[in-house]
Amino acid sequence: MSKERIDQSRLPKHIAIIMDGNGRWAKEKGKFRIFGHENGVKAVREVSEGCAELGIECLTLYAFSTENWNRPKIEVNALMTLLVKTIKSETKTLMKNGIKLDAIGVRSNLPKDCRRELEEAIDATKNNTGMTLILALSYSAKWDIVNATKTIAQKALNGEITLEDVDEELIDKTLTTHKYPHPELMIRTSGELRISNFLLWEIAYSELYFTTVLWPDYRKEHLYEAILDFQGRERRFGKTSEQLSS
Repeated sequence: MSKERIDQSRLPKHIAIIMDGNGRWAKEKGKFRIFGHENGVKAVREVSEGCAELGIECLTLYAFSTENWNRPKIEVNALMTLLVKTIKSETKTLMKNGIKLDAIGVRSNLPKDCRRELEEAIDATKNNTGMTLILALSYSAKWDIVNATKTIAQKALNGEITLEDVDEELIDKTLTTHKYPHPELMIRTSGELRISNFLLWEIAYSELYFTTVLWPDYRKEHLYEAILDFQGRERRFGKTSEQLSS
């Protein structure tokens, strides 16, 4: 799939990806699950570079959910070690490509060394002016919505806001994703047809794209295919086709 076919005037500003299939990819090769996670790093690099080259403003990758803490401890520990290693080794590449790193989720749940590497990389890249790469780590959409609701409720109890002040804009501003536009395209790899507690509020009008490609095999060409599919869709936002054409 050639990126020359992509209409540069109709790129999604924000792409979100559920990176799924590492475990199955490893199992097919008779390896442990961590082998799949290790090989998934190459896909992260490919897709990040592909998005940056096209001029995508934001890319959010679902790296680790709050539910993932329930996986076997040996896998969780290996994942956290891999995360530290990857952040440390990829920071130079982020700087070279002008990519700004950010993260959403419960950072306090991450191991200290992982949190330190993450925060150092975020600080090192904060002045970069290219694409923003957002890692969803120890994240769940329900957690984010519940926390936003508590924050708004506390402001109401304090008399800072009234009931009439509570609207979509206020909720948007209170979520951890408030700095970024809502994703226009959400991709999930591996053939699973679920959202898995990912950006539930933000993807209300996102175009959903599912592919059977397992994440370690995902490359720029697959990204281009998803974007071309996105560009072939009519985005109506509740209106009719006739209203859009007029």
